[in-house]
Amino acid sequence: MAHLPNHLREQIEQHLGTAITRITPVGGGDINQAARLETGGDVFFLKWHAAPPRGMFAAEADGLRRIAATQTVRVPHVIAQGDTWLLLEWLPIGRRTAAAAKRLGEALAALHRHTAAHYGLEHDNYIGLTPQINHPETDWVRFWREHRLRPQMRLAAERGRMPAHRRRALERLIARLDEWLPRTPPASLLHGDLWGGNWVALEDGTPALIDPAVYHGDRETDIAFTHLFGGFPAAFYDAYTAAWPLPPDADARRDLYNLYHLLNHLNLFGEAYGASVDHILARYVGG
Repeated sequence: MAHLPNHLREQIEQHLGTAITRITPVGGGDINQAARLETGGDVFFLKWHAAPPRGMFAAEADGLRRIAATQTVRVPHVIAQGDTWLLLEWLPIGRRTAAAAKRLGEALAALHRHTAAHYGLEHDNYIGLTPQINHPETDWVRFWREHRLRPQMRLAAERGRMPAHRRRALERLIARLDEWLPRTPPASLLHGDLWGGNWVALEDGTPALIDPAVYHGDRETDIAFTHLFGGFPAAFYDAYTAAWPLPPDADARRDLYNLYHLLNHLNLFGEAYGASVDHILARYVGG
């Protein structure tokens, strides 16, 4: 676990207007370093990166504020940010229970009812360390094709992870997206990176979301990603469905939406995710 650099400590103390009295390293995931900071009477969560992509923490702070503004689901309050760090409210984490998962399903459905006139966002942000293009569109198929799948395909080609057979299959799938995706689903406010590690339950049982990659799009994308790596019990899906059922053919699109995340994992972590990408491509367009 990396030591908190002195210059970073000084910046944060200047923002807080008080001295940090204790620093306790905590898990920061695959990308960032993280620590619990204590002052005279307050506790904070700090994440930092030695050389983050430009605007990464500003984009995350913006996403947290957007979700918080809906007053639908708990997220950590943004305290301050810098180019290389983000200071958040410390959330007292408890045990994830079926009751907390039920409340999360209800809250996510409420979040998704906050819609916009366009798909995307006013600015780009990041999915992990990968730039996420959010150029606004009024056609969801075009958005998914041009701003989700194609950028990941180009990045994979640059990194030598797009062999000819994979590229050909992905091009065929992209050309046929309108056979499976709706043109104008509600442009819901999405968490955008909703895998099982990005929801927690607080000590009082309140569910909370962390690490968003927000944009407006088909709400099925958030639900699809919850299935990819697990971590969401039946109570979550039952509550979401009771609040706002998905279309009956949503399962047929799930892998098309998860393909984006699998391509991103291929680009971030390597060929270990290649077989999963190829499996989805084979399902829809053959080998």
